Amino acid sequence: MKKTSIALFALVILSSCVSKKKFVALEQEKGQITSELQKTQVEKEELEAKFAKIEARVNDYNSKINNLTDEVGVLTEENQTKFDAVGNKAVISEKAKVGMRETLSRVSPEVMKYVTTLEDSMNMALSLNLKRFVDTTDLDESDDIAISIEETVVMISISDKMLFNSGSYRISKKADKILKKLADVINSEPSLDVMIEGHTDSRTISTDKVADNWDLSVLRATSVVRKLQKDFGVAPEKLIASGRSSYKPVTDNDTSEGRSRNRRTRILILPNIDKFFALMAQQN
Repeated sequence: MKKTSIALFALVILSSCVSKKKFVALEQEKGQITSELQKTQVEKEELEAKFAKIEARVNDYNSKINNLTDEVGVLTEENQTKFDAVGNKAVISEKAKVGMRETLSRVSPEVMKYVTTLEDSMNMALSLNLKRFVDTTDLDESDDIAISIEETVVMISISDKMLFNSGSYRISKKADKILKKLADVINSEPSLDVMIEGHTDSRTISTDKVADNWDLSVLRATSVVRKLQKDFGVAPEKLIASGRSSYKPVTDNDTSEGRSRNRRTRILILPNIDKFFALMAQQN
């Protein structure tokens, strides 16, 4: 009986020792977990701080990128509107040159071999655009229109047989098509100034209504001006009528062919080059 009591006492003491050891171990484990949790919390806060800095830098970079994009857009627009001198005749912007190159891309290599300078290119492009805009293919006398450029002025030369009866300053009905086309060009651009210039051959004329070649050349110019104003709505302040008589011939007057070429009306147009190309682009 005494032995049994001793055994039970020993078992209780042993059980008490084991529970205490587990308790100590658990306390240590709890301490480690608490320490690691605190460490993790510190690391989390550090990572959040680093992320906030990175996010701020990203936002800053995005802002700089947006600013650069805006600046590139502005610079691109400025570059497009920068002007280059074209000989002693005019200036042309990068945007206009793009339109010019588009026009010249349709020109045959045989013709382009004569285009060697920016001035040549501008003249060729303007002439082609104007000719296409005027579009005389539906007129029987389409060869009697010549388009050129001199001293920044776009010149459209029309033979008198397309506009007038022989020796007359009254405009014929068949002139309506070409004058309507010219009026469309003039009306489309407010900045244009237009001079109508009459020319005769060297043969003198004197009638009850026409005193001489000076008179005939001026009367023909004013007839065209009135037609453009009254029938096609061209603002009169944009128009100038002038006569050159026979003193600016394009060829000699020794033959009937030469005299026919000298009897002409010139339409002189001074456009803003950029606006002119914009106008032409709208018509393509």
